[in-house]
Amino acid sequence: MTEQNPFENQSVAWNPTAEVIEHAQLTRFMKLVGVETFDELMDYSTKNVERFTNDVLQFLDIEFDPPFEKLLDTSDGIEWSKWCIGAGLNITEMCLDRWQTDEMKDKAAVIWEGEDGTSIVISFEELLKNVKACSAGLRANGIGKGDAVGIHLPMVIETVVAMLAINRIGAIAVPVFSGYGVDAIASRLNAVNAKAFFTCDGFARRGKPINAFKTAFEAVEESPSVEKVFIVNVLEDEPTFDSPDQRFMHYDKMIDLFGKKRVEDQYAEKTSANDPAIILYTSGTTGKPKGIAHVHCGFPIKAAQDMAFGTDVGCGTRISWVTDIGWMMGPWLIYGALINGATMVLYDGSPDFPGPDRMWEFCAKHEVEILGISPTLVRLLATKGDELPKKHDLSKLRAFASTGEPWNPAPWWWLFEKVGDSKLPIINYSGGTEISGGILMGNPLLPQKPGSFPAPCPGMAVDILDENGDSVPDGTVGELVIRDTWIGMARGFWEEPERYLKTYWDKFEGIWVHGDFAMKDAEGHWYILGRSDDTLKVAGKRVGPAEVESLLVADERVTEAAVIGIPHEIKGTAMVAFVVLAEDSSEFRDQSLESSDLSTQASGLETDLRSVVAADMGKPLTPSRIHFVSKLPKTRNAKVMRRVIRSAYLGDDPGDLSALEDPSAVKEIATCRVQRDSI
Repeated sequence: MTEQNPFENQSVAWNPTAEVIEHAQLTRFMKLVGVETFDELMDYSTKNVERFTNDVLQFLDIEFDPPFEKLLDTSDGIEWSKWCIGAGLNITEMCLDRWQTDEMKDKAAVIWEGEDGTSIVISFEELLKNVKACSAGLRANGIGKGDAVGIHLPMVIETVVAMLAINRIGAIAVPVFSGYGVDAIASRLNAVNAKAFFTCDGFARRGKPINAFKTAFEAVEESPSVEKVFIVNVLEDEPTFDSPDQRFMHYDKMIDLFGKKRVEDQYAEKTSANDPAIILYTSGTTGKPKGIAHVHCGFPIKAAQDMAFGTDVGCGTRISWVTDIGWMMGPWLIYGALINGATMVLYDGSPDFPGPDRMWEFCAKHEVEILGISPTLVRLLATKGDELPKKHDLSKLRAFASTGEPWNPAPWWWLFEKVGDSKLPIINYSGGTEISGGILMGNPLLPQKPGSFPAPCPGMAVDILDENGDSVPDGTVGELVIRDTWIGMARGFWEEPERYLKTYWDKFEGIWVHGDFAMKDAEGHWYILGRSDDTLKVAGKRVGPAEVESLLVADERVTEAAVIGIPHEIKGTAMVAFVVLAEDSSEFRDQSLESSDLSTQASGLETDLRSVVAADMGKPLTPSRIHFVSKLPKTRNAKVMRRVIRSAYLGDDPGDLSALEDPSAVKEIATCRVQRDSI
């Protein structure tokens, strides 16, 4: 394979100081297990993953009642690994009950800020009281152990309470994106036979109310298994909904009538460590969404481990992630922060509203230490001006973190230099919903190159293989795989075992194939080069879309780009690029080319951009056509849906579109089809 790395030949940008290394959570863990270097840690953690996992459980101070009889069972094959056999664990007790000490109970568990600037701080003691009340309310309404309960809420405090209360009674949380449409919500509720559903009246975006309840109501009408719907009143000045349907109840009323009065129902259900805790649906970027099943000792433990070792979160750390409960990073933030005794800092609103510096104002106000932020959001904020971050006191920031999509060089350097003053690491994080977190991740002990992953996550036996299943040499691109089990591994797809095996285990026996192309350089830094099913073969050469996209967005006139391959009689595959331009260049969009002058200018810009790619990659690997559009089809967690772009452009069925942030982007792509004859 000949994929290029957009960050190739970059030198180390950040080195940890002795002080950072000394106080890191990862250093504390290494002392606990008796290793001195990170290389020794990786060797120890991957050669005996069972012993390593036991040490992680001790480090996180996870208590089982009763204790496990056996830590790891692979008798059904590595594909169906089970952990903590015979153990009792309700993960909410590790998130909340154990922090009810004089030292911890009054410390902030959640800090929340809404788009209008309103802030709420809730302590560990208050959060536990709220979760207990909600759990009693659920029990009083007939919800119990093993029932699936949907959560359709923005990132508000009640979202945290609802998820933990569902787990506390032994039920299964099923988060869905707050912006999903009717079909997307209903399909998920029906797939798990959800018995109850949390939703809200609405939420504000850019100062305008979004009527979430109307969508939720229609979805529930199509979900016959749903017996109870709890409505959180987020928009306090909005009229509430009074339904004659007995299924509907306001959240506050449920708490007042049942939660606060039925103290006997506030207990934590006795659950097995292997009871299902959460079903997380993937974004559907490669087809039908997959319901990923995770248990009490799985996803929460891996999330807490990665948060501690990668982003250096411990008791009292303030961590914020720009996310949604429907993306895995929402539950990851909740479980990981609370298990570590940290404070999650939530922002519910548009990150550049009412002013373009809102994100930096928010971080300064709440003294955020770790900020999780996507490359897409960084690209947006970078267009607002280099001076905006400097207007606010960001001295509490210790690190940035990012996951969900590959970096391009320009936004990476902007965040590092203009916001972090070239002093803060950007913890790159890559894995997935099925992983419960990361395969590769930076950490505070290792030097960082731009856009790279300094190493795999401890305990992850990661490799890069060629098409024959052999390890590739450094500098060669191959399939990213995992050679052993780990505690956060998915327990399959919900009621789709064969699909789970086919997706991850069929290519190489006993090896998890994640679907990413990766490369490791001679100095041990890893790079993700895009999805392996996105890779194109043009004129006999393999090329990853990300490398072409990086060259395009390096032009100051371009903010985003996506590259697909389409059939071509001569080349076999022709590359086509879709480009979103900066605001001052937006008049060149394809649908606006009504005058000959604009058409000439756009043609010139296309020629310029094609020349940039040709100069770097050669003429055969240059896009045959570049279309200028106002937006790209993306999921709400910022993944570009190349599958959807290709289908819309070719006029094929695009499949699942439920995760789309803005469906109108698909129609815009489709309008470009008339120009395909010129390719």
